[in-house]
Amino acid sequence: MRGREGPSPARSATRRETVPCVNVNTGLSSNSRGSANGAQTAAASRRATEDPAPTHVRWRIAALLTLITSLTYIDRLNLSIAGKHIQDEFHFSTQTMGWILSGFVLGYAIFQVPGGWAGDRFGPRRLLTFAMVWWSIFTAVTAIVPQLPAPAGMSLSAAFFIARFLIGVGEAAALPNSNKIVAAWMGQTRRGLGNSIFLMGVGVGGTVSPALIAYLAEHYGWRASFFVCGVLGLVLATAWHLYATNRPEEHPHVNPAELQIIQASRLGGGAASTSSRQAQPSNPPWRRILSSRSVWMLVLSYFCEGYPNYIYYTWFFLYLVRVRGLSVQQGGFWGAAPFLAIVMLAPLGGWLSDRAVSRLGRRRGRQAMIWLGMTASALLLASGAHAANTILAILLLSGAVGFNLFATATWWATCIDLTRNFSGSVSAMMNTCGNLGGWISPILTAYIATRWGWTQALDFAALVTLAAPILWIFVNADEDLEAHACPDGGAGR
Repeated sequence: MRGREGPSPARSATRRETVPCVNVNTGLSSNSRGSANGAQTAAASRRATEDPAPTHVRWRIAALLTLITSLTYIDRLNLSIAGKHIQDEFHFSTQTMGWILSGFVLGYAIFQVPGGWAGDRFGPRRLLTFAMVWWSIFTAVTAIVPQLPAPAGMSLSAAFFIARFLIGVGEAAALPNSNKIVAAWMGQTRRGLGNSIFLMGVGVGGTVSPALIAYLAEHYGWRASFFVCGVLGLVLATAWHLYATNRPEEHPHVNPAELQIIQASRLGGGAASTSSRQAQPSNPPWRRILSSRSVWMLVLSYFCEGYPNYIYYTWFFLYLVRVRGLSVQQGGFWGAAPFLAIVMLAPLGGWLSDRAVSRLGRRRGRQAMIWLGMTASALLLASGAHAANTILAILLLSGAVGFNLFATATWWATCIDLTRNFSGSVSAMMNTCGNLGGWISPILTAYIATRWGWTQALDFAALVTLAAPILWIFVNADEDLEAHACPDGGAGR
């Protein structure tokens, strides 16, 4: 009986589905069309009733990534804020403190590619958990460095340097693996927005750090600021490990409706479709990656993104106090302005990047956002350097770094465009070069400022910024680095 009844609904459904086409082409009566439209409306209503609303786990994952990025910048900036107390207690010279501060950047830059590769190989959830535990432990260890036994001949400043170096080693894995999580969770149409959300953590961390670290150091001693940051990191690592997964398919709280949204956006062309063939981590196609002009232009252009940014991380407060004549209190207040600009403009840039891709295509859409963001950043940076009014100068300079991060989400999204499965390795290469620019920036800025003046130093930073959109002429986000890639990482055909 069941076998006889089965074909009837199927045939009936077929007839109902074909009626509208016949009606349109042959001009059947409006009653027939009304019956067909009514049947379709009823079917749509039943589907809407049966299918639950999509869950929002992907946005909670994005929020966790924002907290992780915020923490990395709090831990990155804490020594520069608490450094005055350390310098006074141990009588370190300015040159010695500069050397200690450089330890983080060195470890951070060297271990970008290993951290990104490990995420591609072992999964970003596990790597981010391990990295947070690692850097949080060494952040807390910084507080007890003076009490630790040291090898004969090792100075206290060298011990601080090593602690900062090891924090940088851990944090190196953060952004490349966050980018890989975005690749899996956001899909093709939300890559810019997903990256901009976690990059917003740069602004949040930079805004919170001065008040938080200064308060802890002032009321409880500089050691307390490192202990608190270490504990915060361990708590966040636990939350991440318990809640996050590498892919939405693995998460128990993602319902079919949300999974369909994510998976549907992976079915575009180019790298997105190719990537779907490789669900499990394997070795990156290094020959293909290293022979790609788009990759090298992406990497070199990110140097031009990192160089001006590190002026804000290292010299901006001193510039406000020594050059613009603000008091220490005023400098602390206005020093948060660039990071507030990042909070506002970074997510806007990511959202517009995705919109531009939907209208102009992946290559032209990504290029347009870099051209807009970095050109605006260069013009604002040069204008702020020459502004006579201090408040106007601060606002212009803050807008410059805001538009820099407006464009930054497009760099990270393009890493996913080129290779979704191995975006951790490509973004790590890119971020290595960006931090090379960051390492050179405070040194060269100080040299130019001493020899020719601060206006010229900022003008040079504006020229470096302007080089980025020029290099992006040669970046093609439509390129598929995984096409014909061999499982062992070879280039294939």
